[in-house]
Amino acid sequence: MGKDILVIAELKAGWTYVSEFQAIRTILLLFAVVSLMGMPFVVLMPVFAKTVLHGGPHTLGFLMAAMGLGALVSALSLAARRNVRGLIRMIPIAAAVFGLGLIGFGLSRVFWLSMVMVFIAGMGMMQGMAASNTVIQTIVTDDKRGRVMSYYTMAFMGMAPFGSLLAGTMASAVGAPLSVVMNGAVVIVGAAWFATRLPGLRREIRPIYREMGILPAKEGIQQ
Repeated sequence: MGKDILVIAELKAGWTYVSEFQAIRTILLLFAVVSLMGMPFVVLMPVFAKTVLHGGPHTLGFLMAAMGLGALVSALSLAARRNVRGLIRMIPIAAAVFGLGLIGFGLSRVFWLSMVMVFIAGMGMMQGMAASNTVIQTIVTDDKRGRVMSYYTMAFMGMAPFGSLLAGTMASAVGAPLSVVMNGAVVIVGAAWFATRLPGLRREIRPIYREMGILPAKEGIQQ
């Protein structure tokens, strides 16, 4: 009983920290939207391979490989970065790229163009995931890291099953292509909303970066 109370208290403290920390709260909200509306397009990929592109298992394999290649290219580009400066700007850009890739994929009826679109979607998806994770891991205090990352995981893994259910329901109602296009549009709206919050996020993050030595003490450069 005592342990249960302690766990609840720690979860509550983590929730309070997340909800009061604007940068982390905003990143998690965008990530939850992307996970709910964007990432479940993968469950509709077999429908596209068979019904939209009139292919077979090899078509699905090529589409999945293109998405994985896009994610790999994005991961390598992030690995080449020297520090986290500039990553906060990359989050809405990556989400918008992901959304545009989804819209293009939903509209495409040509195999090679569909591969290009899922490549772009995979690149934007991985860029957003990695950038969000890196920024959160950088700015969170050590004593709250585990609890914050549990909410990050919940925003990612917890929303995806509901997104898959929603994607299947939408595909049954309006068709898989239109469903993916609509979901991509929602992701772009989320990216635009995040972009409007960037000035406030920079003001909140800049002192943390200065304290960590990522920014010089007197520098006012945007991160």
